[in-house]
Amino acid sequence: MLNSSASSAIFRKAICNTTRRGLFSQRRALLTLAIETSCDDTSVAIVEKDEAAKAAKIHFLENVTADSNAYRGVHPILALESHQENLAKLVDKALAHLPIASDSIGGHRSITLADGSQPRYKPDFISATRGPGMRANLFVGLDTGKALSVAWQIPFIGVHHMQAHLLTPRLVSSLGPDSGITTPSSPNTPGFPFLSILVSGGHSILVKSSSLTDHAIMASSADIAIGESLDKAAREILPPSLLQTAKTTMYGKMLEEFAFPNGSTDYADYRPPMKRGEEITKRETPWGWYLTTPFANTRELQFSFSSIASAVNKIVTKKEKSGQSMSHEERVDLARESMRICFEHLASRTIIALETLRQQNPDEEVKTLVVSGGVAANRFLMTVLRAFLHVRGFGHVAIVAPPPYLCTDNAAMIGWAGLEMFEAGWRTDLSCRALRKWTLDPQADDGGVLGPSGWQKA
Repeated sequence: MLNSSASSAIFRKAICNTTRRGLFSQRRALLTLAIETSCDDTSVAIVEKDEAAKAAKIHFLENVTADSNAYRGVHPILALESHQENLAKLVDKALAHLPIASDSIGGHRSITLADGSQPRYKPDFISATRGPGMRANLFVGLDTGKALSVAWQIPFIGVHHMQAHLLTPRLVSSLGPDSGITTPSSPNTPGFPFLSILVSGGHSILVKSSSLTDHAIMASSADIAIGESLDKAAREILPPSLLQTAKTTMYGKMLEEFAFPNGSTDYADYRPPMKRGEEITKRETPWGWYLTTPFANTRELQFSFSSIASAVNKIVTKKEKSGQSMSHEERVDLARESMRICFEHLASRTIIALETLRQQNPDEEVKTLVVSGGVAANRFLMTVLRAFLHVRGFGHVAIVAPPPYLCTDNAAMIGWAGLEMFEAGWRTDLSCRALRKWTLDPQADDGGVLGPSGWQKA
């Protein structure tokens, strides 16, 4: 019987041989099966990158979101059970979308499915979210990915969820013409260095990315994430009848649709504060209330969104205590103002970060602003950011964002991050564990993307 270290050495050798065969096969393409289970979305994807054409293709992508409507938010146990019930079925469904193998490929590079169809190419490696996220949920995807890695004798990549978000525009710009996806912004691949705004229900961070694994956090939220603030505001603002009949817990998206039912037409006349001094100006409303921008008097590189949700709660509560009902028009105005304040706060800190980087290194100017995460799907946010850049001296900075369905948690972004890490020579040891917290910043105690144990260089 082999001891554990000898078994590990033999397995690593087998992985290296498999990798070498995959990299130098006639296809000259890399193929990964990817898994995402960090929160309440169970997602599986098959992503391929043609090394010669430098083009990517998503062969399969499907999500199942846990039904937590009754709890008006993510329910940890229901989300975990949803992963357990749906992940294996999604993997099974994805296998039928693996590319059909050519006749010249040997058995070690192909998979024969139980349905008797033509052999299909075996993935070159497995990608699965390692963190950050809900630890029990992460383990469902991580352990499934490691099991597939062992069964197929292929390498494994444990992906950083936030790294995947900020790399998603690089996936979009690499998608071939047959992908069926059109990019709403610049088709160019964001080159390093670039600045990223990662905004979701759990994160609000501003990151400078100097390389694939070097990501410096310039600002983060002192309290709650912008997505959580918008969700809380939405639960106060949206009419009770709308909340009761909702079939989703994406309240931020519902708030946008409620505030701007005609899309960009409803905010075509938006004008940003021309200077920082104008950010402290209170915008009075016909209803007698107003919202203030956090940190408007400081240049501190930090976000704070809890005060916005609290202010909305006070406005609604005061109205209810007075015995008056809030009209539809007032609710719409409050929805628009809550989003405007959140997004202008985000944009203001972004401008300060760009000014700081320009002062620190005038010769290395950031030319791209990547916006990713669930809140990046909000079109009004894009309008606010573009307007701020234009009037504050950064009109040359391009805003790059994925299409909305790739902004939210999905396995395609996990697969792409895995592809980039794999190409850079990184592998993850099968002993790795899920990480509830995992910062991007290399200056932090856990050392950023490469900080946790488990990484190996091929």
